[in-house]
Amino acid sequence: MSATAEALVPTAAAAGAKPRLPRDNRYYETKREIEEFLYDEANLLDDRRFQEWLLTLADDLRYFMPMEYNVKAGEHATREFTTREKQISWFNEGKWSLGKRAEQILTGVHWAEEPLSRVCRMVSNVQLSAIDTNAAGELEVDASSRFLIYQNRCEYEQYFFVGDRLDRIRRTADGWKLAQREIHIHQNVLLAKNLTVFF
Repeated sequence: MSATAEALVPTAAAAGAKPRLPRDNRYYETKREIEEFLYDEANLLDDRRFQEWLLTLADDLRYFMPMEYNVKAGEHATREFTTREKQISWFNEGKWSLGKRAEQILTGVHWAEEPLSRVCRMVSNVQLSAIDTNAAGELEVDASSRFLIYQNRCEYEQYFFVGDRLDRIRRTADGWKLAQREIHIHQNVLLAKNLTVFF
């Protein structure tokens, strides 16, 4: 590799990335549990079992999907995504508001979900970036994943959502719970008519 090409490849330290977790038995055992949690979640949502899905969310959940901007080269780290508290976002919610959205869909009179959408979620590229214990002594895992969501309604309406998620998943006495989710949908203009799907 030439010196010029090497200069274009950011190191983990330069990019501000966390050190890679050692790929030991603890990593792979925890990863398997997290993968199963995410696959179960996708199945619950695809099957429209929203009340069961809500039980997998922590009471202090933070659920955030920023908007994305087209920015100049070199400005992506600071300007590509909107921030949680200072700028507008697609979602900036907690468990209560997600529950109300689910309840609205289940009433059968939701204008954008009557008839209900057919949705298929695919989750892949699950990796763990941190395994820690919180102040309450509960295990918390930071995990990233990629998703592809297909949504079909009525006869001709169909949409694809592609992106990645940064999750914090907590092991509680009642099992794993989603405590934080940041969703990056890789389009700066929403091509769907609405955002009724859960990510």
